[in-house]
Amino acid sequence: MKVRSSRRSGFTLIELLVVIAIIAVLIALLLPAVQAAREAARRAQCVNNLKQIGLAVHNYHSSINALPPLFASFGSNGNAPPENGAWPLGWMVGILGYMEQQPLFNAANYSFGAQDVPNANTLSQMRISAYVCPSESLKSGPWIARTFTNYHANFGGPCAMASWSGAIVPFRNDPGNSPGYVNGGAAVQTANIGTFGFEGVTDGTSNTALVSEKLIGLAGYIASALPGSQNGKRATFNVGVSMGIDTATGGADALAFLQSCKSLPATTVPSNPTQWTGACWNGSHVGTLHFNAYSHVMTPNGVSCIAANGSAPGGFNDAITATSNHSGGVNVVMLDGSVKFIKDSISPQTWWALGTRNQGEVISSDSY
Repeated sequence: MKVRSSRRSGFTLIELLVVIAIIAVLIALLLPAVQAAREAARRAQCVNNLKQIGLAVHNYHSSINALPPLFASFGSNGNAPPENGAWPLGWMVGILGYMEQQPLFNAANYSFGAQDVPNANTLSQMRISAYVCPSESLKSGPWIARTFTNYHANFGGPCAMASWSGAIVPFRNDPGNSPGYVNGGAAVQTANIGTFGFEGVTDGTSNTALVSEKLIGLAGYIASALPGSQNGKRATFNVGVSMGIDTATGGADALAFLQSCKSLPATTVPSNPTQWTGACWNGSHVGTLHFNAYSHVMTPNGVSCIAANGSAPGGFNDAITATSNHSGGVNVVMLDGSVKFIKDSISPQTWWALGTRNQGEVISSDSY
């Protein structure tokens, strides 16, 4: 008689551990690929947002025959925006009607600033999805929790070389109460402030940046947002060096400022508060440019620095730097409507040239 064994076949403990180890390795290999695919999708949506903004600016120009102003013109003297106080409605409000947001544009009250009740309780409370980069990791705004923006208009390169040389600038240049002011001093007069359209972009629309990205600020004050840290890109730092205005040695002065900003010690604490960037999408003035504008001083994803003669919330002589959560650079929509990914490694001189509309720089096609 044959005796059948009652032993059952199955996994041994060693075999089970091997299978678990293999699964863990596969997950470890797959997870970065999944994360990369998600970031690629977010970056593609960011590009689409910028294309929409670029198209809206072109449609605005077709209707008005001029580019939108950085902010509207009213102030204590009834002319240009004051250095402090009201935040006149700005360029992002002006193009709402061309972003399929006509009802929201109709709700805007240009007689009041963004922080005044008629706008603060309506327009300022709205978050426009096309004005937010999907790669932004913070979901709460630094001023009003439910709203912010990641897309900022280019107001120009280093002001030592040419102030207000960008695509989106103030349209008034009034003495005594001017958009181009110096803290504690007289108004700055410059031919670059004024109404213009594509005819004023003599460098070429394909060579002039229109809008780029900027990570939003941190509500209140976050002292740990140090240079070189991820949150350091969201803060601003006092550099202790002034930035001259339209100086005879503009290039050298701009480079000296850039080097001072780049060489900040890693232990430098940010300016208090850390909440300015992207805080108010729909309005600003000459002293709050961090709200929805940026400058071509520091190359992408560098730190933002406050000049000794600048303004913590953002003056035109500060380094208000384009930043993003995209690896290696930032997206930029050019004035011709094309979107380009600009690497962090771009040379300062090429970055400065892309930031100006009328300075006659020659930019090689392989320089960025």
